Amino acid sequence: MPSPSFHAPETREAAIALLAADPGARPLSGGTDLVVQMRSGRFVPSAVVDLKRIAGMSGVRAMGEGFAIGAATPCTALKADAALAAAWPGVVEAANLIGSVQVRNRATMAGNLCNASPAADSVPALAAANARVLVAGPNGEREVPVLDIPLSPGKTSLTPGEFVAEIRLPPRLERGGDAYLRSTPRTEMDIAVAGAGVSVEMAPDGTCAAARIALGAVGPKVVLVEEAAAALVGTRLDDAALEAMAVAIRAACHPIDDKRGTVAYRKAMAATLARRALFIAVKRAGGAA
Repeated sequence: MPSPSFHAPETREAAIALLAADPGARPLSGGTDLVVQMRSGRFVPSAVVDLKRIAGMSGVRAMGEGFAIGAATPCTALKADAALAAAWPGVVEAANLIGSVQVRNRATMAGNLCNASPAADSVPALAAANARVLVAGPNGEREVPVLDIPLSPGKTSLTPGEFVAEIRLPPRLERGGDAYLRSTPRTEMDIAVAGAGVSVEMAPDGTCAAARIALGAVGPKVVLVEEAAAALVGTRLDDAALEAMAVAIRAACHPIDDKRGTVAYRKAMAATLARRALFIAVKRAGGAA
């Protein structure tokens, strides 16, 4: 099998043209998934289009009161942005659970998203934060929710010539906080058996004003459990509200049985992780949990 051609364009337009002209071409931001797939023979593209030389594709910048993260920004670099880490600690922590330190020095959240693994660590945290992505392609740019990119394992909604240019996070709410937790057989270099991202906004009277709960590794893609969040809103996160949240989470889980975890274990762990992440998010929001 011939080796793929390699391109390192310096503009978005050039990258779009290369990808649109060759359906077998693939963009590369960090490469920690794509290169492994190529070396194993699992997938060999006809061309690789490296995005790192394009202006604006690396780094974190302010976007109003929120943030824009270039698609080629390594996960490790997110920790160095004090404003981002303070506003969205759960997102930064989730990104820095991917692989090892060496992997995270190259890996990107955009790559983690577009690899479309149900167990991707950064995606539940991004979904809980209500993040969106800027997609660039032959028909221009479009902004879509993070959850609209993965469709099923290894499949995305991106059309030929399109790639994720940046990830956009909203401003942190005044009394908001977020967190991400996962369960793995090992402490690192492993993928989640279950994961939960939580974002919460607390009202001045100590009740929950808003919440978002996203689960990973419990279905064919990350799932936002609106029923679980709704069970918390307007409550002081008492036992009844927490149990209603857990019931909704278990109902939303449709995991597989494999050597890493049973269906029953994944459902139970998803609910447990969400509860623990909720308490961390509430504390970060300035609440009493």
